[in-house]
Amino acid sequence: MVSSSLSRTGTTAWMVWAVASVFYAYQYILRVMPSIMLNDILQQFRIDAAAFGQFSGVYYIGYSLMHLPIGLMLDRFGPRKIMSGCILLTGVGLLPLVFAEHWAYPIIGRILVGMGSSAAILGVFKIIRMTFSEKRFPRMLSFSVTIGLIGAIYGGAPVSFMRDAFGFQTVALIFAGAAILLAAATYWIVPDLSSPVRSSVFSDVKAVLKNRRVVLTCLFAGLMVGPLEGFADVWGTTFLKKVYGFEGTVAASLPSTIFIGMCFGAPVLTWIGDRIGSYLTAIIGAGAAMAAVFFALLAFPIGTGLLAACFVLVGVCCAYQILAIYKASTYVGEEAAGLTTALANMIIMMFGYAFHTLIGALVQTMGGADHPQALVCGVAVIPICLAAGIGGFVYLHINEQRKSNETSIRKQISGSLK
Repeated sequence: MVSSSLSRTGTTAWMVWAVASVFYAYQYILRVMPSIMLNDILQQFRIDAAAFGQFSGVYYIGYSLMHLPIGLMLDRFGPRKIMSGCILLTGVGLLPLVFAEHWAYPIIGRILVGMGSSAAILGVFKIIRMTFSEKRFPRMLSFSVTIGLIGAIYGGAPVSFMRDAFGFQTVALIFAGAAILLAAATYWIVPDLSSPVRSSVFSDVKAVLKNRRVVLTCLFAGLMVGPLEGFADVWGTTFLKKVYGFEGTVAASLPSTIFIGMCFGAPVLTWIGDRIGSYLTAIIGAGAAMAAVFFALLAFPIGTGLLAACFVLVGVCCAYQILAIYKASTYVGEEAAGLTTALANMIIMMFGYAFHTLIGALVQTMGGADHPQALVCGVAVIPICLAAGIGGFVYLHINEQRKSNETSIRKQISGSLK
């Protein structure tokens, strides 16, 4: 085993970080790929919009449910074996799109893609903490997020071009082959980094889940995940084609600007939160901005240039998730902060399934993906849930302010008694 202190500043640390970040980018491409292949999948397997919503959403079931097991396995066996195996799992999950005849197999494959992708962000967290000093952690994490979101951007127009040129099945095979190469590189480059296994991890899980503020923070953050997980990932391209009448490349490119904005969102929102002295206020402001954009998007036509600018703003605001996860980790002791981060991300990502399924069901009920009004009704779920999430964070903020005031008063009374 290689100790966590080795190669903290050498080329090995940078190589290990780079391969983990490439995996993070790769899984982002796989996440947004169904939005590019929507019509191909509908025709190939003769399914409707509701079934496609299920297909897109089950990714998040596999992704979310594997967070805790993969986190534990990364500690026990190290990132080398676990990440390599998970990369191969994502490649296997693409194969049913090429070879399967029955719709059940692509559903299973999509779950496998989600399960394997779960190791990307957790592996990045693990590797950065074990190969770089603590003070460099935020900077390296922001670099990894930027690389990953570049992958999401290239899951838009360039993958759409590849699909038009070679067909969606060939594209799926190309990315399955890329998984083999990336898994081999990971196994070769990443050493067997490991850390002591906590014997009380399950008691920590129980304690975290019983923490009311942690759970509410995660639930309210999940309600606000629609712009990224519901719109940018899948339904945005189809919505812009049918409702706004944009041609394919433009419709695929515009939702990608959300990911461009998110590249800068983490440092921007963190800076704002620090300046105003409240991360909850920054989250509320981000939610309000996203809700305003989506209400406007549904209420009246917006020009291409202004729409791109609005989507960049939405992307910046989507980084509220990082603030919410960090905020949840502050409600527990330092020994449970890492576990809380994994569980918080797991709960928030589970809302991705809910958004895909609900939007798909509404679209199908209102007439299908070829009807603009049906897509408007489906996407309307996003601003409604944003409003609910904002209300939840306002509630948390008021409670936090009240407790802070009560603590301040108690200190004043205690001081006067002395």
